[in-house]
Amino acid sequence: MKYYLKLGFILLVFCVVASGILAYLNTLTAPVIAARKAKEAVETRAALIPEAEFAERTAGTGETYFVARSVSDSTEVLGYTFVAAQNGYSGVVQTMVGVDREFKVLGIKVINQSETPGLGANCTQPSFMEQFKGLSLPDLKVDKDGGKVKSLSGATITSRTIANSIAESIKAVQADLGGE
Repeated sequence: MKYYLKLGFILLVFCVVASGILAYLNTLTAPVIAARKAKEAVETRAALIPEAEFAERTAGTGETYFVARSVSDSTEVLGYTFVAAQNGYSGVVQTMVGVDREFKVLGIKVINQSETPGLGANCTQPSFMEQFKGLSLPDLKVDKDGGKVKSLSGATITSRTIANSIAESIKAVQADLGGE
């Protein structure tokens, strides 16, 4: 019995030391990861709507979006960017979207996903993301639902998730801007 208590105590010490090391490394890397994600978000916004300055706003639903204004004329609104997120097949799929003043999609970029490799993960392919350009709210449905987005083969849920999350986010931004 004494032998098993000794082994249990040794195992406990190893677990405490390993957990402490992991917690310390997390405190070192968390700010670096957060800074890198913030930098990527700025770069993605700039790629979706070039030649623009971005001002952050929060919709009544709590969703954050950015108003893109022209660099040369700060009163001219070029469009809006936001992150659309919804649960897909394997997890949350986050997509950064740029839309113009009439809420037609200028471009999208899938920024976070955990979908099935070779199927839903193909949503990060340029050929899939390009088909959203120029689409307005009524067209943001997959082809199986009567829309213009050609769903990924074997990953209709992922395709539908991206299209529906973009449509819902556009509606939220439109509702927030309705008073202006």
